[in-house]
Amino acid sequence: MKEGRGVDKTVFSMALLRLLSGSIELTAALVMLKFNDVAKALTVNSMLALVGPMVLIATTTIGLVGLSDKLSPAKFVWVAVGVSCLLIGILKK
Repeated sequence: MKEGRGVDKTVFSMALLRLLSGSIELTAALVMLKFNDVAKALTVNSMLALVGPMVLIATTTIGLVGLSDKLSPAKFVWVAVGVSCLLIGILKK
């Protein structure tokens, strides 16, 4: 944290999304334990497969917007290519 200035709004937004994501993960684990059924646990786990990439995209977008004035267009393209590769790797079956 920067002294005297408080938390950066971009960093706060990214952290808040990650806290929300973690809370969703913990809630899903508790739901799985409550149902105590493999089929229902697999269903809950499948729903989580949608949350992860959405949080990744959202936090990355917030971060890139926060850095947009500091990144050259070429570096911005490289970051976009890297994120695309991550998503292809995660979502391809």
